Amino acid sequence: MIIAQDILTFWFERSSPKDWFAKSDAFDASIRQNFENCVMELASDMIEHTPHDWEQTPSSALALIIALDQFPRNMYRDNKAMFAHDGLALGAAKRAVDAGFDYKLEQAQRSFIYMPYMHSENLDDQTRCVELVDARLSSESTLHHAKQHRRTIERFGRFPYRNSVLERASTSDEIAYLNSGGYTP
Repeated sequence: MIIAQDILTFWFERSSPKDWFAKSDAFDASIRQNFENCVMELASDMIEHTPHDWEQTPSSALALIIALDQFPRNMYRDNKAMFAHDGLALGAAKRAVDAGFDYKLEQAQRSFIYMPYMHSENLDDQTRCVELVDARLSSESTLHHAKQHRRTIERFGRFPYRNSVLERASTSDEIAYLNSGGYTP
């Protein structure tokens, strides 16, 4: 049985930003092999019991958010399932911020509390992400990415680079944006 600390150890001790933000079939397979069942159980539990038991402490809430927000992006890369738990992750992130849990985490960990906001296709969530990152993180890089994400949502109301995976029709403006390089995280 996977516990919250297993997720944090894997993510913060056995992995690094190089793993988190670069495409790697081996890293994706490792997450799928070690955590897929856990992610599915957590998501199922959250549908029945919100808030989840893991939302009682800053570290376990962080593990829950990583499991629901980051792990699916690796396990199901280029498949619409990578976004399946975004709503659950965002809800957990909002509750963690409301509880002040983000302040009790190190900067590198804290940024993952804000990621579900950054992944949201809702402008209010994007604006809140920029506010949180600007006020509570010292990372100029994360702030830059948060602002880029918000600009994309302001312009299109969604992330055009998700359209093909989510089987959404792209507008001509979105196609031109993507063809010009757009912004892809």
